[in-house]
Amino acid sequence: QVAVVESGGDLVQPGGSLRLSCVASGSIHSIEYMGWHRGDGREFVAKIASDGSTMYADSVKGRFTISRDNAENTVYLQMTNVKPEDTAIYYCYADVVRIYGGSTKSRDNYWGQGTRVTVSS
Repeated sequence: QVAVVESGGDLVQPGGSLRLSCVASGSIHSIEYMGWHRGDGREFVAKIASDGSTMYADSVKGRFTISRDNAENTVYLQMTNVKPEDTAIYYCYADVVRIYGGSTKSRDNYWGQGTRVTVSS
């Protein structure tokens, strides 16, 4: 089993900063991608590959920075110059490779329960 847990959501004023964290744990061989989506429609926000390459939604480019600690199976989302439209529940996912039965590989996305970010004065 794999568990994904987010933290760091809070109330922040427009123009402020916030850092979200997400850790994956359990029966993990490796993690290819980790990333963030937000809202009920799971709008894509950002993702990062195991080699450190990143991708961002246009709406957050230049304001948000995604990073990860491969040794700790952790991904971070540094949010700066936040706007009211950034208000949402932020969901983290981990694209996990597992090995079972000695040699069988499986690869699946595991999602967290979300952390709420509210941008308001």
